[in-house]
Amino acid sequence: MFANSVPEVGEAGVIAQNGKVSLEFDDRGGAGGEPLLLLMGLGVSRYWWPDGFITALIEGGYHVAVFDGRDAGGSTHFEDGPAANPLSALFKRKQPIYTAEDMTDDAVAVMDALGWPDAHLFGQSQGGLVAQRTALRHPQRVRTLTSCSAVPSDARGAAVLRYVRLPFLARIARARFPEGREGDIAAGMAMARAVSAGPIDEEEARTRVERELDAGLVSGVRDSRAMARQTGATWHGPPLSSLRLPTLVLHGSDDPMCRPSAGRRVAASVPGARYVELAGTGHDLPPATWPTVVREMRSLWNQ
Repeated sequence: MFANSVPEVGEAGVIAQNGKVSLEFDDRGGAGGEPLLLLMGLGVSRYWWPDGFITALIEGGYHVAVFDGRDAGGSTHFEDGPAANPLSALFKRKQPIYTAEDMTDDAVAVMDALGWPDAHLFGQSQGGLVAQRTALRHPQRVRTLTSCSAVPSDARGAAVLRYVRLPFLARIARARFPEGREGDIAAGMAMARAVSAGPIDEEEARTRVERELDAGLVSGVRDSRAMARQTGATWHGPPLSSLRLPTLVLHGSDDPMCRPSAGRRVAASVPGARYVELAGTGHDLPPATWPTVVREMRSLWNQ
């Protein structure tokens, strides 16, 4: 089942274990602050978090850690499943290789390795979905939840389609890039541009793309089978309406991938949740949003 069940521990990361699954993570600093675990989006690694955003969080009083979920980055990757497309994986009836509950347990395993009895969670895109489900499955381990650019955890199969923009996904799926490092960089840069609602910092984005490759990792935006395994992981847990934790929902008003109605649905489903729409923002977190994001996250502390 496993393609690389125990990856090497390098200078860039430390390994946590969830059973046979190895999870690579970094402590990014801010010791003594509020513990905060960041969960990245579909397929891509922890190297995609902007350094400036991490700095803003630390300056805002957080102790920040980042990790690669299963089938991403330096963590355990699995053998190919039956679907090669993340969307088609939603409709496969075959038994998935792992469950959505397994993915939430990965986050808890990283918290255990950090020595954190509980933590704030911030999830972006697919990471937001995993963060929602972690809060539902392990509420005693979660101080607050921030879900950003994510579909609601209650949506399954065809129900997900009402929240995603199919023309965007089809365009991404049709894109072709050469094999090798330069092709990987081109694919990563194309994705960074595509998810943004405006011009990006090309140098900063290229740095994030290249450091994933420099760490010896497979380009996350090119591994469609890993993405399919993640999206195909089924959820058997409780509904969002049962969540009783301070919750913030963020969504870009101009998100080209995931409709803002997804974020509004998450917020409407969780009692007491606060919804903040980030004006002029896409499926990413550009620097202009960081002060608002940190301020809104901190407002959860006193709830």
